[in-house]
Amino acid sequence: MNKQEQPPEFKAKPKLPKQIIILVLVCAILSGVLGFTGGYIASNLHSSGSVTVNQVTGKTSGSSKVNDVSDIASKCGPSVVEITTESVSNGNSIYGQYISEGAGSGIVYSKDGYIVTNNHVIEGASSITVTTTDGKEYAATLVGSDSDSDLAVLKIDASNLTPVTLGDSSSLEVGDIAIAIGNPLGELGGTVTEGIISALDRQVEIDNTTMTLLQTDASISPGNSGGGLFDANGNLIGIVNAKYSSSSSSSNGSVEGIGFAIPINSVTDVINELITNGKVTNRAALNVSLYDYTEGSSNYYVDEGAQAGCYIVQVVSGGAADKAGLQKGDRIVSIDGTSISKSSEAKAAIQKHSPGDKVKIVVERDGKKVTKTVTLGSSNS
Repeated sequence: MNKQEQPPEFKAKPKLPKQIIILVLVCAILSGVLGFTGGYIASNLHSSGSVTVNQVTGKTSGSSKVNDVSDIASKCGPSVVEITTESVSNGNSIYGQYISEGAGSGIVYSKDGYIVTNNHVIEGASSITVTTTDGKEYAATLVGSDSDSDLAVLKIDASNLTPVTLGDSSSLEVGDIAIAIGNPLGELGGTVTEGIISALDRQVEIDNTTMTLLQTDASISPGNSGGGLFDANGNLIGIVNAKYSSSSSSSNGSVEGIGFAIPINSVTDVINELITNGKVTNRAALNVSLYDYTEGSSNYYVDEGAQAGCYIVQVVSGGAADKAGLQKGDRIVSIDGTSISKSSEAKAAIQKHSPGDKVKIVVERDGKKVTKTVTLGSSNS
């Protein structure tokens, strides 16, 4: 039996009454007992060459337009793969180790075997297998992963694969056709579902990280994580990573027609850096530690009676915030005019920028608002 990688459920804004929004990354889990220790962790593989991908910009028209879902499935199907994982965890002295299996999806990024999927699909895996549409199975090596963007890049020893053509997610409009292709339930690889783009720039909180995602009503199920969301021309516009789910007295815990995907324009740089470096090495940063304070909660970071909000509790000496004059104890009020009430919002605002960009940050200090212009540093600063 398999554990299917379920697109994580999320905390939505605004809150819905009488519902609890829950975030989970997996569904059914089956653990077996191993009488030995060991297993392997996939090693990092850094690219020493270049990767060529196909890309279009803007909306295409005329003869290049795909008019039928079957045409899109035929064009894009070979570019979506099935991913299965095994994870080994320690049991006790009697039972040894447990092995659990998971399943998800991925997209072919280059013809020489680079595969893109969600970080949560492969996180913690001791072995990863990729199955292409022709039924061939390949042992995959983890090239690099990034939890902030929920992306991972794998490498398989294959050639002449059919890579996706990257679309332009910035040109999308609400109501545009959206086609999801993936591996629902970990057993139905190549499944195609049709819908529309329901919303753009939807702010979704997943694992205390606010992500800006595309919303679609194309059916998204456990196992679709890491699969492709395509436009009416068969171009990749997003990587599926989440769906809405709730627990309430009137709900069975699942709400259909509310799925999410990472816009491809926002992550191509991340993918290419993972291929080159195995990690994201140059992400914009304030170079501070933040703390979310709730009124009445006990803590040792914020003075008693302080207002709820996002507080700076540590400033890296010589970092971006330090150079701009931000201080420990400052409560961040806004970044570039966007109100900030918690650290995930501050992080999302900063991640829209690159190192070296200037941002205007308003903080509250000693009961007064102070405005500082910060030249952003990098996560390596």
